[in-house]
Amino acid sequence: MNKELGWMLDEVVKMPEARHAILLSADGMLRAHSRGIDRDEAERQAAALSGLQSISRSTSDFCTHPAHQESAWRQTLVEFAHGYVFLIAAGPGAYLAVSAGENVDMEAVTYRMQKTVDRLGKELVSPPRQDSWQGNRA
Repeated sequence: MNKELGWMLDEVVKMPEARHAILLSADGMLRAHSRGIDRDEAERQAAALSGLQSISRSTSDFCTHPAHQESAWRQTLVEFAHGYVFLIAAGPGAYLAVSAGENVDMEAVTYRMQKTVDRLGKELVSPPRQDSWQGNRA
């Protein structure tokens, strides 16, 4: 798990009614979590949310317009009696999830999530590795 990314997830939930944020891989592994959720719970949620994302993608044909070949998955929103879970793509093989209370500003949450994904993308991308031996060939 990447503890250095946790502070970015803490920023996502700094708004009224936002509760927790987790960054997960497509295979359900926890990559980072906000401060308000413990690691065991974040790992459990990462596994569940991976399944939710998979189901969401598999139902995209249900939303496909006849004039388009496919309907790419963008976001999953689940509403509960006392809140919501938002799930969006956060780069290749990664997803960002945020839980929030029932009175959350949904537009503000999705906007902040997208901004965080932009920042995470810069943090997750590493420069190409340079092999030191290549420059030493005769």
